[in-house]
Formats: sequence, C-alpha cells, structure tokens
Amino acid sequence: MVEDQRSSSAPVTAADVEQAVRLAVAALRGAEGADWSVKAGSLEWDCWETVEHLADDLFAYAVQLGPATPPLDAHVPFDWTRRRPGGPANSVFADRKAGPAGLLQVLEACGALLTAMVRTTPPTVRAHHIFGAADPEGFAAMGVVETLVHTHDVAEGLGVDWTPPADLCDRLLTRLFPDTPTDTAPWLTLLWATGRTELPHRPRRTEWRWYGEPR
Repeated sequence: MVEDQRSSSAPVTAADVEQAVRLAVAALRGAEGADWSVKAGSLEWDCWETVEHLADDLFAYAVQLGPATPPLDAHVPFDWTRRRPGGPANSVFADRKAGPAGLLQVLEACGALLTAMVRTTPPTVRAHHIFGAADPEGFAAMGVVETLVHTHDVAEGLGVDWTPPADLCDRLLTRLFPDTPTDTAPWLTLLWATGRTELPHRPRRTEWRWYGEPR
C-alpha cells in the first residue's frame, strides 16, 4: 500500500483531457515548420514518433473503456507494430504526407476519443492497465500525464516553451503519484515523477510508475 502524502483535491475529468490536448496542440502548432526528425528531449524517439506515440496512448486508453465488458487482465487486442527498430509500438500512425499539421490533427482526434469515453463511461467501470485496473478518472489522468510529459519531450526537441497549469499537475500527482513530495512545484514534481528531471535532494528517477487503480 502506498501512503498518500498529498492533500485531497478535485478529480481529473474529461474536461482536463480536452484542455491538456488543446494546450499541447496549440504549443506545438507554432513549430510546424521545424525539423520534427530531431530527438524528443531525453527520449530515443524523434518528435514525430513521440507525438504518434502520444496519440496512440490516448487512443489505447479510450478503446480500453469501450467494450461492454472491458478486459481486466489484458489490453483490447489491437495490433501494434513498429515502423523501425527501437521506435514506438503503435496502432495509430499519421500519414507523413500530411506533415506536422496532419500529425497534430491525429493527436486532436485521439484526444477527443478519450475525452468522449471518459465523459460517457460510468464511474463504476474498471479496465486493465499494467499499473492497476483503472476507472474512467484513472484513464483520464493517465492520458493527461502522457499529454503533458510527452509534449514536454517534444517541446524540448523543437525549442518550444511549455508549462502546463499547476493545478492540473497537482491533481494528477494526487490521483496517480501519491508517493511524490508535496513541498515542490507541481509541474517540476510531475517531471521528476516521470523520470525527466531531478529535484532538490532527490536525484532523477531511473525507474518510475504510477498507480492507476481507484483509491
């Protein structure tokens, strides 16, 4: 059992997924003319691949909630493939001929799918995730973390400014990362929790996870 060291706060909602994706797309849209083949921050993937991976995450979380009886021990069996060795394993890929504008449209569409599923799925529903069978709020929170953190990776690669709302980061930490410190800024804490940076007196994490099951 993980001790909850954070204060209680409002839940993560479908509106948060919608806002996170909207903010991410707005930030990245200003870099459509940049080289999207550069590495995304500290990842081994390039910026294009990372946005595809993010879109795929949002799609995967949405469809996990979709069946009448969601699976509790496996993913919904969509086929995953890699476009190159070491690249992300996705079900969703963007048409390269559509350019970054098309890639961001794919991201918007997958974000809309998760938003709709979180908004319409009863809160009693549970579905499989490797970090704990989650409810719709859990999948919303996971989708928002993926969006904020991978946008950070891509923004680093493209030289784009990116700082998401502190209150949103705080609610994500409360929902998914109950073992994180409460005396540091929420956005930096979220980056630390996902292995992107260090905090004072806390080295950068080399292994990390979240806790998706309802508490």
